[in-house]
Amino acid sequence: MLGWHPFESEPSNGLRFNRTPLHDPYQANMKVVFLTAGAAGMYCGSCMHDNATARVLQASGIDCILQPIYTPIRTDEPSIAQEQIFFGGIHIYLLQQLPWTRFFPKSIRRLLDWPPLIQMATRRAMSTDAAKLGALAISMLKGTEGRQAEEVQRLTTWLESEMQPDVLVLSNLLIGGALPTIRQRLPNTKIVVLLQGDDIFLDHLPAEARAQAIELCAKLVDSVDQFIVNSRFYADKMGSLLSIPERKLTTIPLSIDLHPFAPRESSTENVERIRLGYLARIAPEKGLHRLVDAFIELAHQPPHANLTLEVAGWLGEANRPYLDSIQQRIDKANLRHRFTYHGSPSLDEKSQFLRSLDLLCVPTEYEDPKGLFALEAIASGVPVVLPDHGAFGELIASTAGGVLVPANDHHALSDGIGRLARDHELRHHLARTGRINVQQTHSIETTAERLVLLFNELTSTA
Repeated sequence: MLGWHPFESEPSNGLRFNRTPLHDPYQANMKVVFLTAGAAGMYCGSCMHDNATARVLQASGIDCILQPIYTPIRTDEPSIAQEQIFFGGIHIYLLQQLPWTRFFPKSIRRLLDWPPLIQMATRRAMSTDAAKLGALAISMLKGTEGRQAEEVQRLTTWLESEMQPDVLVLSNLLIGGALPTIRQRLPNTKIVVLLQGDDIFLDHLPAEARAQAIELCAKLVDSVDQFIVNSRFYADKMGSLLSIPERKLTTIPLSIDLHPFAPRESSTENVERIRLGYLARIAPEKGLHRLVDAFIELAHQPPHANLTLEVAGWLGEANRPYLDSIQQRIDKANLRHRFTYHGSPSLDEKSQFLRSLDLLCVPTEYEDPKGLFALEAIASGVPVVLPDHGAFGELIASTAGGVLVPANDHHALSDGIGRLARDHELRHHLARTGRINVQQTHSIETTAERLVLLFNELTSTA
């Protein structure tokens, strides 16, 4: 087993995580169903993390089923998800907008959940617009009292008759409207919910819809045995927002599959230029425009004449004008020859991209509850510059693989980037220290061990 931080051996809820091997005989024959929400055709960090977690749980001896909700999941590694879809995106949207479609023959409505059809419909989709889908979100949270009640019954019947899981895991609470029904019909199944960005969706809802959705989410808390968060920041935030008791919150540090990521050989470092990277979805909330502001400010300074900006990430149709505007600003600053958009990389391409960088920065506008891109960069021997908000402070404290700067301040951002760009020794120190700490604390195998221990603890409780 990889290294262990002592301050995480005893979480606040009293669940003790000891050095137990993954193949603990107590877990034999344990069945886990993992419900993960697809993201309408785009690469989604949560989907990829859910897929990696379920894969490692399977490897550990857990009978783990990864079941998509809404749409098929899209990952940058082979997906282990089931082909069938519950609450298919087309189907539930039609039930919401055209309630009379529930009278269509079931055979016709099941066709709406056919994965190739959903993939075709979402191929050019942008990320979900929460402001437009407020009514649908509220209806879903109402469970059997919403317009998707028949789908609630279909999922619950499948769980009850075919799966009978010891543990049911949900990738977020927003897909939890069925939980009271599941709790009633599967009283012995333990229910675990990951909280990993629910507030971001809620915050995009109109005020009235947001308040109603929060109230409905809070009502679901009684149906959940344990919530998992990746940071103390998010435990405090969501605990306060939804009135979650402290005993129901478990913090398990964010993790990644380390195998694809390795630092470049030092002999391959290009001393002629410093490559500043960005790896995230191309969208305003991810803060690429702020990074461009900082890059333009630095690039015209003599000490940074060798600085280039390398950008990679998934681009939805709705955000193409955003990227166009950024490229126009780069052109206006006469820096096109020092800026490259590398598109949306595959896993191999992402690994190569990270190894080519000298530092990485994704200055999110919002308080990010995760930061998978930061762990991937640090695991690749690339120090990071991050805004001091959300979970980033805890990530930097845990890994010592980068620096923090005041959020939403491109002058502070340029100062932080400039400092690392100029200081070769500091970059190498952060890279070495960060990679060691990621290996010790943030591997997907370590997360699987902690989940197995949590599942054992829950299922052993009468």
